[in-house]
Amino acid sequence: MNRDLLRDRPRARPDDRLRDVPGDRPRDLVRDLSAALAAALLVLVAVLVGTAVQRRDHSLFVAWPPVFAQWEPHVGPGTPAALAVAVAVVAYGPVLATRLPWRALLFTAWGTAMAWTFSLALVDGWQRGIAGRLTATNEYLTVIGRFHDIPATLRDFTHHILSHSPAPWPAHIAGHPAAATVTFVLLDRIGLGGGAWAGVWCITVGATAAAAVLVTVRALAGEELARRAAPFLVLAPAAVWMGTSADGYFAAIAAWSVAFLALAVTGHRPRTAGLASGLLFGLTTYLSYGLTLFAVIAGAVLMLGHRRLGPLPYVVAGLTVVPLVFTLLGFDWWEAYHLLITRYYEGVGGTRPYSYWVWANLACTALIVGPATVAGLRRAGAAPDRPQLPDLRAGLRTASPHSRLALLVFAALLALLVADLSGMSKAETERIWLPFAVWLLPATAFLPRPRTWLTAQAVLALLLNHLLLTGW
Repeated sequence: MNRDLLRDRPRARPDDRLRDVPGDRPRDLVRDLSAALAAALLVLVAVLVGTAVQRRDHSLFVAWPPVFAQWEPHVGPGTPAALAVAVAVVAYGPVLATRLPWRALLFTAWGTAMAWTFSLALVDGWQRGIAGRLTATNEYLTVIGRFHDIPATLRDFTHHILSHSPAPWPAHIAGHPAAATVTFVLLDRIGLGGGAWAGVWCITVGATAAAAVLVTVRALAGEELARRAAPFLVLAPAAVWMGTSADGYFAAIAAWSVAFLALAVTGHRPRTAGLASGLLFGLTTYLSYGLTLFAVIAGAVLMLGHRRLGPLPYVVAGLTVVPLVFTLLGFDWWEAYHLLITRYYEGVGGTRPYSYWVWANLACTALIVGPATVAGLRRAGAAPDRPQLPDLRAGLRTASPHSRLALLVFAALLALLVADLSGMSKAETERIWLPFAVWLLPATAFLPRPRTWLTAQAVLALLLNHLLLTGW
């Protein structure tokens, strides 16, 4: 393991340039609240319009638009734990994030994120919330028996993507590259079969995304901003879906590919970190087709690093490994992707109206990142030392931590908007866009009064989980 991931550094005085972060002025707070209110209004309009459209012609294929869920107020065994975790993070999170040694902070963030995600999932009960999620009709575990010969199944994989093909794959298997399903096949082979182990795997690995984002922010924008963002990375409303789908696992793999790249381009063992980044990015693209858009975030990381080119040969070398292995085993990524597009438009993807989902997807995003992130994104746009285009490279080298973090979160926002405009993400983006959403959360580092905003985040997550029964 790269020791720079965990290494404690002497606690230096906060960088004077952090004073560029907007303060606790009434005008700034009013603008923050206005941004959060605008996001809430977007969600309300998406609910009202979506409900009317669904009742009129049933073209949305969701019971509680814009979220793939149904209205079902309930409590469960995870309710007391979720309340306890929320109260603890709101009360002690900002202080501990400031005082804990860096290594302890990373493990605390991971452990607390796991506790938050497990407790929210258990609001729906063990079977419905965790053990039964990945054994549902369209999920990965339903096809484990068809992978008794993995190479032969991979060679035959594309023959079953179209819905009218012989023995077509269920929706999630057909909709993802083969590494997604192979992950659960391999878990089954080592004795961790069944929905319970699959659910625990996704939550445990998915929770590490918080640590990966912290490592990245520290490397690119400094430790102070990373520490400010830490409680928000733990207590994100996104955890409602991180614990109920494999996309939480995908999010973590993608996040670590970015974290290792950030370490590489800032001089922390560039060869080892660069190779690890390439390996994980290659795996990311074989977990979900849409995560190729992480190239946008990787591009921002390269721009922010002072050693942009040195690690690249190692990144490229690592990047070839997973695609080469799957290609040699017989899986054709490009053919599978084009067949998926055909299946997508032959199914509900071709029926769901683009005119609704192109903006309602953004309402889903507002729900999973929460009002604090919306307010933080507003503040991220207020970076005072935004470099001029002709001096972009020089400007980034001398940019404040505020501007550097702003570039990172806006790169994630750009990738998400490209996914939205593509038309290949109509509905269910509260789950599908989790890998992008975790990179919007660091914008919360710009907020004053963290406990107030953390409370808002926790209340939203608890309401979502207790009022809705999510489909994933």
